[in-house]
Amino acid sequence: MAAHVQEAVRPPSETQPGHGPSETQPARGGSLAWIFQVISGVLLAGLLGAHIVTQHFVVKGGLRDYAQVLSYLSNPVVLAVESLFVVVLIWHAMLGLRAILLDFGFGPRGQAWITYGVTTLGQRLTLPGMTLTTPAICTPGGCADCT
Repeated sequence: MAAHVQEAVRPPSETQPGHGPSETQPARGGSLAWIFQVISGVLLAGLLGAHIVTQHFVVKGGLRDYAQVLSYLSNPVVLAVESLFVVVLIWHAMLGLRAILLDFGFGPRGQAWITYGVTTLGQRLTLPGMTLTTPAICTPGGCADCT
């Protein structure tokens, strides 16, 4: 193919400076955060399904009362899975919130503040979420600190 024909079939992003995606759009979010959100979304789908089935469909009457929840969460495997559900849920939500905020096109400094703020919010939400499972560690009536 002649050089002038090759030049004619190239897209403008290759022939004109300033028209490539890396030159016109600022880097936002990164693909690693997107991959983590996809992974957490897949985990979340499985954990949510397991949570709904075990909390609502397996139980006689459709919903566990407080004593049944304590008994259910006293199993270390169940406690670990429910705790993982809380962490993955918050992780996924914070990555989504970060992606939405980064879509507003903030500069590098704004992106750093958004990442810091979302990370801090995620940490602040994880602690109360994890304390919801703390009464399960104590047996009903057997732990003075859990009353």
